[in-house]
Amino acid sequence: MSRQSLYPDTREHILAVGEVLIHGRSFTAMGLSELLSEAKVPKGSFYHYFKSKEDFGVALLARYFAGYRERVGDLLADSQPGNGRERLLAYFQQWLDNHASCESQSCLAVKLAAEVSDMSEPMRVALSEGMDAIVRKLAACIRSGQQDGSIKPQLPADDTAYALYCLWLGAALMYKTQHSMVPLQAAMIHTQGLLLPCNAA
Repeated sequence: MSRQSLYPDTREHILAVGEVLIHGRSFTAMGLSELLSEAKVPKGSFYHYFKSKEDFGVALLARYFAGYRERVGDLLADSQPGNGRERLLAYFQQWLDNHASCESQSCLAVKLAAEVSDMSEPMRVALSEGMDAIVRKLAACIRSGQQDGSIKPQLPADDTAYALYCLWLGAALMYKTQHSMVPLQAAMIHTQGLLLPCNAA
């Protein structure tokens, strides 16, 4: 089965192919001709859906964060097993495990944040808004943990969620530069320390 048959929507197909190419190289290095050739669509199809490569990048990030928010929401939902603290630690453990199993390419935000933030204001805004939405989900889970007694109520939920996300984004960037799991393992240790259970000394 061809890749295009997996995506009956041409716009979705172009975005899916573009994401694969960007993971393998970079947004800047991916040329429009390469994208069209790989997606097997004419140039007119691209410009029917996207005004420019930058517009394509914004749409790509919106698509990525929509899917990521859904996955994070499912993982952190109150309906999931465990208390709030356990669900948060499971989320960050999954982040660590994905890198350990070479699945880190799934994090488009880490790959593009440094590359495009100074190059494209619309893409920077898309990244910022997407990341803010993830932080809000983390904060909601922290509040849930405070309500169920698994996370200390003294922790400011919004600030803690923001600090944790920044910690893990930084660790993911260090992982890319060092090709070492040490930054992510250190992030997990600090996360566990920050989210000490209520009965901890």
